[in-house]
Amino acid sequence: MTTTTSPGVTRRGRAAAAPPAIDPRPRWQPALVILLVWFVVWLFTRGHDTLVLLGRDKTSVMNALNDFRDHMLAGRDTNPLMRITGALADAFRSMVTWLQRLISIPAEPRPVPRIGWLGVTAVATWLGYALANWRIALLTLGTFVSFGLFGYWSDSMDLLIIVGVSVLICVVIGLPLGILAGTKKRANGVIEPVLDLLQTMPTFVYLLPIVLFFGIGAASAVVATMLYAVPPLIRIAAHGIRSVPATMIEVADSLGQTRWQRLRTVQLPIAKRTIIVGLNQTTMAALSMATIASFVDGPGLGKPVLAGLRINDVGTALIPGLLIVAIAIMLDRGTTAASERADVIARGGGLKPPVHRALLVGGGLAAVAALWLSTQKFWAAEFTDRGIGRRIANVADHAVDSVTSSISPFTGSIKDGITYGLLNPLQSFIAESPWWLAFLAIAALAFVLGGWKSFVPALACLAGIRFFGEWHNAMITLAMTLVATLLCMAIAVVVGVAMARSPRTDLAVRPFLDAGQTIPAFVYLVPVLALFGPSRFTGIIAALAYAAPVAIKLVADGVKGVSATTMEAARSTGASRLQQIRKVQLPMARASLVLATNQGLLFVLAMAVIAGMVGAGALGYDVVLGTTRSEEWGKGAAAGITIVLLGILLDRIARRAAEPAPKETQWLSLPRGRR
Repeated sequence: MTTTTSPGVTRRGRAAAAPPAIDPRPRWQPALVILLVWFVVWLFTRGHDTLVLLGRDKTSVMNALNDFRDHMLAGRDTNPLMRITGALADAFRSMVTWLQRLISIPAEPRPVPRIGWLGVTAVATWLGYALANWRIALLTLGTFVSFGLFGYWSDSMDLLIIVGVSVLICVVIGLPLGILAGTKKRANGVIEPVLDLLQTMPTFVYLLPIVLFFGIGAASAVVATMLYAVPPLIRIAAHGIRSVPATMIEVADSLGQTRWQRLRTVQLPIAKRTIIVGLNQTTMAALSMATIASFVDGPGLGKPVLAGLRINDVGTALIPGLLIVAIAIMLDRGTTAASERADVIARGGGLKPPVHRALLVGGGLAAVAALWLSTQKFWAAEFTDRGIGRRIANVADHAVDSVTSSISPFTGSIKDGITYGLLNPLQSFIAESPWWLAFLAIAALAFVLGGWKSFVPALACLAGIRFFGEWHNAMITLAMTLVATLLCMAIAVVVGVAMARSPRTDLAVRPFLDAGQTIPAFVYLVPVLALFGPSRFTGIIAALAYAAPVAIKLVADGVKGVSATTMEAARSTGASRLQQIRKVQLPMARASLVLATNQGLLFVLAMAVIAGMVGAGALGYDVVLGTTRSEEWGKGAAAGITIVLLGILLDRIARRAAEPAPKETQWLSLPRGRR
């Protein structure tokens, strides 16, 4: 087999038949034709057959979903599935309640928890040092003390309890599944689609079916958090096991080891660090979902954040929001440092062994003493609220009012410019098209951009959206998603290219991106709501803030990956900086740009439901409504399923559009005379 170095010439030097001249942009030309035809037809049909649901109207499918819910609830005591989920809910509820009485709420007849704040803080600090290093111990100490100083000790402990219980269940379930997926191809083929579904589904959508089967409260919070957080551990553990060098497997086999011995002595030790990375990602996902679970009365810091958002009180939501960020940073840095501890010690880093042992023993004795004091002394058991948090909240309210009033002309102009210049026209074009016109146009776009592999899933998703009766709201959400993704990619390309071309810029920006990726999605609403008030635009900006960090990183890493020899060749031809970026770096980083767009789309869509809380409306509002009002459960379920279908639709089109043109669409790129 020969490889081509230039058109028509092979590496061996013999002339080869030149391939047909293919336009590098073959699929965009017919796509533009489809959009033009769509626009012309829209001019004459706009506003007709848009399938708008007015107010609390429901379709027959939504009523059927409500009937299904009522039927399941009526059979709670007789239906085998409901009895099983009820028993699991009771077990989770009992576990969480026991832990709450241990560290966060009064353990009657005691007016305080069994272990007070001093003992909990001391043990957590000691564990931070024992598992990671002294920096993590200080970070843990400062974080736990801040819980009490700001008056949110119980809520903070409740959130950590939900995260801890959920991560423990994730490890018990996810690690064996990850090992199975990493060692068995057939098992991976079954597990992978399930993980795709769980990771495509936005966070809020988890809550609707879980509330039906597990009720509201701590049990639903644990189950929703576990389901949302377990996929990263399974995927990354499987990847780590599959990445073990084949030579190591051959050595183990040559020694006559069984599969279990090979797994225990070779594969798991080598994949250990990768598995811990998966545990880190699972922990961060659990924190994000446990915060959102406050919508179904899940305990934790999400409740005061939600209370502040509901009354548009930034001060009330700010302090618990910042504490959630502090927990995220503590857990992220702690698990990362723990995963790197063995390598640091192997390289001779860290404290000297005698000093480390002395601190470990001394810290352990101090933790035991603090633990005993917290069970005996009232001052060491309950953190007295001195009102610091409320005073900071009042100051924050005044500061936000003064800042927003002074910059409101600027923020208002941005809001109006994007809303009236981009969002409204696109929404009018998509959502006010007759449903059949939008259906046919989107299906045609899927075909010309990705062929049959894109067209068939798109057709199924579009049919599903039409079936569940949320077509108009889906089109509004689609317009918002496209606008947010467009803005996201514009920022990602500018910032990502700057980071790739300047190490100083990369060093300055990357910590902010790391911090942005650790913040739970729910928390983004607090500052955005303060700046822009409740509106569709607020939802777009919150989604943009949530999606931008991952998109920027992907673009930066892709552009940075362009080889130095290629860049040197471009500079030798006299290409300017802009030409180097536009003609060399961005084209060669095309795969990373496509991946960034794909991830940006999914991250933006994941925020669609959360944005429904702050005036974004459409599908997000219906899901929130279905979560909070039992009579609207069917409508919320239909909206949730529609969001999943919309996510699959966009994901498949974006993926296939990035691949080489399929055979069935290559004829579109040929000159007219050769078709």
